[in-house]
Amino acid sequence: MMDNPFAKKLGFGLMRLPLNNPDDMTDIDRKTLQNMVDVFMERGFSYFDTAYVYGGSEEAIRETLVRRYPRDSFTLTSKLPIFAISTEEEQENVFQEQLQRAGVDYFDIYLLHNVNVENYQTAQKLHTFSFLQQLKSEGKIKTLGISYHDNAELLEEVLSAHPEIEIILLQINYLDWDNPDIQSGKCYEVARKHQIPVIVMEPLKGGTLAGVPKEAEKLFRQYNPDASPASWAIRYAAGLDGVVMVLSGMSTMDQMLDNTAYMQNFVPLNDEEHRIIKEAAAIITANIAVPCTTCGYCLDTCPENIPIPKYFSLYNNKMQTIDLFYYPQQQYYENYTKTYGKASDCIECGACEEHCPQHLKIVDLLKDVAKAFEIPAPHEQTE
Repeated sequence: MMDNPFAKKLGFGLMRLPLNNPDDMTDIDRKTLQNMVDVFMERGFSYFDTAYVYGGSEEAIRETLVRRYPRDSFTLTSKLPIFAISTEEEQENVFQEQLQRAGVDYFDIYLLHNVNVENYQTAQKLHTFSFLQQLKSEGKIKTLGISYHDNAELLEEVLSAHPEIEIILLQINYLDWDNPDIQSGKCYEVARKHQIPVIVMEPLKGGTLAGVPKEAEKLFRQYNPDASPASWAIRYAAGLDGVVMVLSGMSTMDQMLDNTAYMQNFVPLNDEEHRIIKEAAAIITANIAVPCTTCGYCLDTCPENIPIPKYFSLYNNKMQTIDLFYYPQQQYYENYTKTYGKASDCIECGACEEHCPQHLKIVDLLKDVAKAFEIPAPHEQTE
């Protein structure tokens, strides 16, 4: 690992990459990604975060980073998808595949991916922590950790039982801090109690905090006309005690240039900025119908091939539309139904909800989506 992999607190999250085809998460625009990697490295940033289930990202970072830069010039993190593994032997097979995909001999940081009550039970059954410790003793991983999506009580249990955990990836943003389901603040406090360094994921809540309602953006711009809404969210997370890195899933060069500009010489939020953040959070919360982060974990489990995140995004946009007689989201929804299942095709199996890090009641929410898009629009109704 580099002498100080956390010298700059902005990490390049590789879950949402530039795409040639926005409907195919594996069709990565490698030319644009390479240019983004170069800007990131040239500006002194060096932390990259990928995972086995981020379609094509391990291979893409091999071509755009690993084969083009000295191994000791960057920090590479990946994750073991315990939720997709059923045998101890499979753990070793997946890990070896990841090394091959990424083109490396070791990972600087390796995380047990998406630890929650179900996945933790699987990890105990498969002796996963012992497996990870063995990888570390062999030098194949330098730092062992977990990414976490559950309540603070379980996190206390996990960290108490496994002192070998050296770092933790938590979902933290100013919208989820007091959320009773996600428990960002409470989980953060547990990590601090155990003195475990924190890496932050979803600081923008899947882009929600980058495209805030106009009223909230006005608050930000009045204080600092040049600061993007995204900068407020990332600086909020980066300023927390014990946070060593904040990941941003950058998918455009503009996002890369903006984020690296204000994080080049990071300055934490002051008291007035914290006050503005709280006011903006109240506005944003009142405008979000479905707090989906578009992570896509629900997609592989849906037997009806329903593009759940896409439908939730359309639904959120429609709910913020003032004109009741025209909303383009309707046409987009109908376009999707020609390829994918409709919201009303949901058979209520609940598989999606088991894999949702946001603990959304997806089955019920899809009923709302169906009501919004599958009944005649007001201008189409007849007497």
